Amino acid sequence: MTTVRPLAIVGPTGTGKSDLALAVAEKLAAEIAAEVVNADAMQLYRGMDIGTAKLAAADRRGIPHHQLDVLDVTQTATVARYQQAAAADVEAIAARGALPIVVGGSMLYVQSLLDEWSFPATDARVRARWERRLAEVGVADLHRELARVDAAAASAILPTDGRRIVRALEVIELTGQPFAASAPRIGRPRWNTAIVGLDWETAALDDRLVRRTDKMFADGLVDEVAALLDRGLRDGVTASRALGYAQVIAELDAGGDGSAARELTFIGTRRYVRRQRSWFRRDHRITWLDGAASGNVDRVLRVWRDVS
Repeated sequence: MTTVRPLAIVGPTGTGKSDLALAVAEKLAAEIAAEVVNADAMQLYRGMDIGTAKLAAADRRGIPHHQLDVLDVTQTATVARYQQAAAADVEAIAARGALPIVVGGSMLYVQSLLDEWSFPATDARVRARWERRLAEVGVADLHRELARVDAAAASAILPTDGRRIVRALEVIELTGQPFAASAPRIGRPRWNTAIVGLDWETAALDDRLVRRTDKMFADGLVDEVAALLDRGLRDGVTASRALGYAQVIAELDAGGDGSAARELTFIGTRRYVRRQRSWFRRDHRITWLDGAASGNVDRVLRVWRDVS
């Protein structure tokens, strides 16, 4: 049981969620301490910094952050592991009288945390069969197979994420229901969390994504990927498929220097933003803010104080 109502700041990639969270924490500093709980799946990984736009420790303004740098790139990130670890962080932060601020745009991670998702059982034989199918036809074709049986699941899962595609098909086969049927119904959020969404007008966000992608490559994303390949990135089931990283790996494997991956990274990110919007806009509990507007810190605080 928490003693401080948490706040969640969610929404598409590149909208400025982390900066807003820090500004809120600083505004509240005289009243209550705040700590951030990351809800971006790829920021869980040590060394995946540039391509995930992870805030450097020096840029966190002294505000504690949790669920950053908790996995090696060879480890598999799972929603179930995240849910358990992040929930423990939220409850520990609130119990010591501080404000937990959940920040991120990984859709399943956010929902698993705020809605106490109970995960369907697994069957090793069924999963193995779908994994063999993945090896036979490739990730793109298997994603199309998923789309034919469950379009909603396919829209929420990256077409490069073979592990989650396999899991969705496994659940569909075992339950006889769409993958989303195993998700919790949207009701009162766990811990009575106040949920704020941050977004921009599409053309403005596209401009931000162009600049974000250019900066990543200028800051050394290709070198970061090369260094992580030496640490086993290619063997990572989830890490190697992250936006930017997957594109650079493919370009390097094709004999290029990685720079040609920039445009594909932007295109993939923009496509992912569309999926994030579709997912989050279904959640009636979210109060949406325009990232281009001034005064968003005060708006967030009004939402947080007004939740009943």
